[in-house]
Amino acid sequence: IQVLSHNLYTVLCIPHDPVALEEHFRDDDDGPVSSQGYMPYLNKYILDKVEEGAFVKENFDELCWTLTAKKNYKPDRNGNSIISHQDAFKLWCLFNFLSEDKYPLVMVPDEVEYLLKKICTAMNVELNSCELDDYLSQESQGQGGLTVWQFLDMVNSGRFLRGIEQEAVSMAVEEVYQEIIEDVLKQARSPYGYLWKKGHLRRNWSERWFTLKPSVLSYYMSEERKEKKGSIVLDKHCCVEVLPDRDGKRCMFCVKTSSRTYEMSASDTRQRQEWTLAIQTAIRLQAEGKKSLHKDLKQKRREQREQREQRKAAKEEETQRLKQLQEEKERKLQELELLKEAQRQAEILLQEEEQRRRQQHEEMQRTLEIQLREAEQARASMQAEMVLKEAEAERQRKRILELEDMQERLQEALQQEVKARQDEEAVRYAQARLLAEEEEKLKQLMKLKEEQEEYIIKTQREKQVLKQEMENKNKCLEEAQKQLEEVRVNRQRVDQDVMVAQRKLRQASTNVKHWNVQMNRLMHPIGPGDKRTNVSGGGFTGYQPLLSRRDSSLK
Repeated sequence: IQVLSHNLYTVLCIPHDPVALEEHFRDDDDGPVSSQGYMPYLNKYILDKVEEGAFVKENFDELCWTLTAKKNYKPDRNGNSIISHQDAFKLWCLFNFLSEDKYPLVMVPDEVEYLLKKICTAMNVELNSCELDDYLSQESQGQGGLTVWQFLDMVNSGRFLRGIEQEAVSMAVEEVYQEIIEDVLKQARSPYGYLWKKGHLRRNWSERWFTLKPSVLSYYMSEERKEKKGSIVLDKHCCVEVLPDRDGKRCMFCVKTSSRTYEMSASDTRQRQEWTLAIQTAIRLQAEGKKSLHKDLKQKRREQREQREQRKAAKEEETQRLKQLQEEKERKLQELELLKEAQRQAEILLQEEEQRRRQQHEEMQRTLEIQLREAEQARASMQAEMVLKEAEAERQRKRILELEDMQERLQEALQQEVKARQDEEAVRYAQARLLAEEEEKLKQLMKLKEEQEEYIIKTQREKQVLKQEMENKNKCLEEAQKQLEEVRVNRQRVDQDVMVAQRKLRQASTNVKHWNVQMNRLMHPIGPGDKRTNVSGGGFTGYQPLLSRRDSSLK
């Protein structure tokens, strides 16, 4: 979620706010984050901050393609795909543009045929409409059209692009992509995209590659469009006019804006006519306040489809009404025939008594036959009901098996939880044992300190006794000096013992810190999404002042 949000911030040119994600999911620590939980954050902190025209839509499309294509797009693993990965991305963008404005996205058969015809026209190939209709009638049943992955699989299958090289398909897809997605109204194929343009200052003629969009006519050094030389902004006040041949140039025309007139020369009359019509179309779109030609065409095609569907629905309704009238007429005719038959039967009953008896006998026989048929129908209905009951019993058995399987999984989860609790108790017991060992070490250190102090006091007392003996027994000076030397030797030995005790104390302090680190790790296991804490700085801080006092006392 953090990586996804960071990428969305980047491609949509929004200032990054990583703290907002943590704040949004602060109280949601139970299990993984759901899409329902992420959508409010996406709308509030990302999509509501997007500004129109502040980001590059192609980068955003590439991010969405990266997120969806790896899971859903399945090209031929043997490298026999008709389209490359980049062409698949462009077709994906074209699908999103031409699909219906509702989720899940589908492209209606008319739009699929429109897009394939555009691609085939760019390759000068004729599309087999009958085969396409058969394919769409089979694949789009129940969903009203094709999904993007069905569309890419259809193109990759080569069913409608047989015998065409991948490079030609790629060029056609690129041309259609520039026309529909990038709103390029006019960009002829090489070399017909070049026009001669007259300079504004030097007044010399230069050959430039021109690209026309609804709001701007841009020109470049070459058809790679790497070095842009300038652009002509189009609005409703602009106009295009045909000029007579002069300066050694033919097929000339000019584009007049509010500030300047641009003179250009085409290679032939047909090319000049195509460019002038395309520029007039762009100016018309600006005058009508429309930003995209193909969005307008898409809306018109949608309105035409809706009108066709309305006419079809009206026709079906009229057919249904006529059918009902025909059925009503036939029913009345049948009733009339029944009345005539009843009248005829009554006349026959009045005329011939014997025939009436015979008819009564036949009627009784027919009644018995009807009862027999009803009995057979009842038996058939009972058999059908038994089949339904058996099917219901089978579903109940499957449900019981599913519940038993779910009960087994719940028992396994309970056993895992019990095991986790047992592991936690073992960790707590190890922690208590470490604490007890630490207290025992502390007691030993205190005892060693007391013994050291007693030994120092005893040494001082002996020193005083020696001084008194030196004062009282001057005669025994040599003997006293010998004893003093012995005392000094003992003092050095005591100092060595003190240094040894200090080293032991430092070693014990290091062990205590190590135990603290280990116990902190055991007491605070790192869970999913938790921030790492400084282990060495936490836990058992109450023992630090006591260790400092012991070090100062020993010093």
